[in-house]
Amino acid sequence: MIQATLHQLRVFQTVASHGSFTKAAEELFITQPTVSNQMKQLTQTVGMPLFEQIGKQLYLTDIGRELLASCQEIFEQLDRFEMIVADIKGTKQGKLRLAVVTTAKYFVPRILGYFCQKYPKVDVALEVTNHQNITRRMLENQDDLYILSQPPEDIPVCSEALMNNPLVLVANKNHPLAQKKNIPIKRLTDEAFILREQGSGTRQAVQQLFAKHKISVKVRLELNSNEAIKQAIAGSLGISVLSEHTLYRESSELELTTLDVQGFPIQRQWYVCYLDGKQLSVIAQAFLEYIQEYTQKMDIASHLVSQ
Repeated sequence: MIQATLHQLRVFQTVASHGSFTKAAEELFITQPTVSNQMKQLTQTVGMPLFEQIGKQLYLTDIGRELLASCQEIFEQLDRFEMIVADIKGTKQGKLRLAVVTTAKYFVPRILGYFCQKYPKVDVALEVTNHQNITRRMLENQDDLYILSQPPEDIPVCSEALMNNPLVLVANKNHPLAQKKNIPIKRLTDEAFILREQGSGTRQAVQQLFAKHKISVKVRLELNSNEAIKQAIAGSLGISVLSEHTLYRESSELELTTLDVQGFPIQRQWYVCYLDGKQLSVIAQAFLEYIQEYTQKMDIASHLVSQ
């Protein structure tokens, strides 16, 4: 393997990511024959097939998967070295890989914007997905940091609370319960609900609360988008539970309101996590410190406003 070049390994990693020589060539701005030639040379160096083709789709062989894991470690170490060199030179330079749950997109991009203004030579790869996919990405060590509302219990991680994330019950302003106060939670029985998809952290929290109170609701819609849920509520298709962070701009425009129901809001928090034992890069450590400081200020400001 000492004969393999870093370029060949980069090409291999890109092909493995896309499952396609053509798409890898497009991403790397080289020709498809060049990709094929590089993979042929790397396969000869390894002495075993790295891919198998079924129809038009490429799949990694067992040895290909082992090589991909090694490539990820190699390039992660090189990225870390570049960041250390830049840090010694007095600059923050490199790439931040961040994965966040869907609802976090309402505040994380703004924080990233301020962070990148402070460190303009930092590039960011941001993945927005649900809790289920976040867990998968953690198991595959795909990112530096993760922002979610509930750290996983079955994966060793280091986690720190960032700020409050209350889940509120949202309805159309014309809903029969909209003007009532201190509504018993049992009143929600058989109420038409709009829920997030399976694997969503918000949905899990709602199901746990309803199970605790032995409440059965009618699930009229399942949607994987908070925006779609808000539009559905505005259309009087049902009520739903959303993070309070999703309501700041659109609640009045869409004529939405929060219901005063016992058991709500569901008190949750935002957490930033990384794999236990993972050596954070200079950039990841800088962002971790920045987001902790920023969200602390946000929480203090929110507390003062509420008073």
